[in-house]
Formats: sequence, C-alpha cells, structure tokens
Amino acid sequence: MSAAVPHPRPVAQPAPRTGSGARRSVGAALLFGALGAALVLLSGGRTWAEGTAAVAQGSVVRQATGQDVSGLPGALAIVGLAALVAVFAVRGAGRIAVAALLALSGAGVIAGALGGVSDTAALEEKASKIGGLTDGAIENVTHTAWPWVAFAGGVLLLLAGLLALRYGRHWPAMSGRYERDGTPRPRRARTAPDPDRPEELWKALDRGEDPTGETTGDTSRK
Repeated sequence: MSAAVPHPRPVAQPAPRTGSGARRSVGAALLFGALGAALVLLSGGRTWAEGTAAVAQGSVVRQATGQDVSGLPGALAIVGLAALVAVFAVRGAGRIAVAALLALSGAGVIAGALGGVSDTAALEEKASKIGGLTDGAIENVTHTAWPWVAFAGGVLLLLAGLLALRYGRHWPAMSGRYERDGTPRPRRARTAPDPDRPEELWKALDRGEDPTGETTGDTSRK
C-alpha cells in the first residue's frame, strides 16, 4: 500500500499595494498641477517677443508679453488649478469628468504656448498703434524662451490630469465624515466615568453629562 503524496499548497500571491501607489500618485499630481500652473502664470507676464517699429523719428522698440500674444494659457492654467482642487471634492463619474478637464487644460496650454513661439501679430498690433496705421511693420523680431516655459507648465498640467484619470478612483475625498467606500464612520460609544476617579466625574459634569448614568425621571421615581 503506497503512502499518499501530499499535494503542494498554492502559494498566495501578495496583494497589490494600491494604497502606497495611490498616495504617490496624489503627491505627484498635486506637485505637477501646482508647479505647472505656476509656470504658466509666471510666463504670461514675461516678454515673449521683441522687435522694432519704424516711426518718423527713427525706430521704437516694442515688446509683447505672453498675455499680449494670447490670454488662453493663463486662463486655462487657472481652470486647471481649480480642477485639481475639485478632484478631491467629487467622486465617481464627477471625479473622472474633472480629471479630464484638468488634462484638457494642460493640452490647451501646450497648444497656446506652441502658437506663441513664433507669433508676431501682437508686435504688429503694437507697431500699428504708434503710427496710427492699419498694418504696422515690425523688424528685428526676437523671441524669448518664456513660451517654452509655458509649454513645460502645460505638460505638467497634462500629466496631473492623466494621473487623476488613472489613479483618481483610489484617492481620498475632502470630507472626513465618510470612509473611502462612502459609508459613514461609526461613532464611538462613550463609557461611563469611573466613580473611583473624581477627575472623570468632573469632566463628565463639564460636558453636561450625568456621571451617575441615571436620568432625572429615574431619580424622581426613587
């Protein structure tokens, strides 16, 4: 009679560490979103292009800031920053929609920044105001690196939106009254104070509680 050969027990696979991954993604999204919006707003007030406009007395240097070229990147940066905060205030489909808005804001900033890399329309408009002409000639045009700074900010906003779309369902919400699954947290039942410890009796009296655990109606019946 042969001995029974024990079957090998299946080795349990470790559970995926979704908690640590969610925490890392939250930190990365907050960092990317805040830094990206700051870069876009900072670059909007800086000079993107510079040139000279011919006048009767010679030439005048004209400059165009990011806001002069296009106000779209700055506006979308504010929208993206608001969406980044709103991600933690909603759940379910609302969180997906807000995360998509954050990603689209970053994509819009990228498009606006790329359009301003070689833009001269803002300089020509300023040149036309000098001579009162419809079309102003602008010469010796140079472009700075600030449009690329706005471009980098848009990329960071886009990455924040993609992280929110990918991991946002695991992120906590702002309200602390509910658990992550949406169920209310149970309240802890208060225990009666120990009569042998006078300090606990005084604390119960300060809270407006009856330290004896009896109600007024019960006392009257006694």
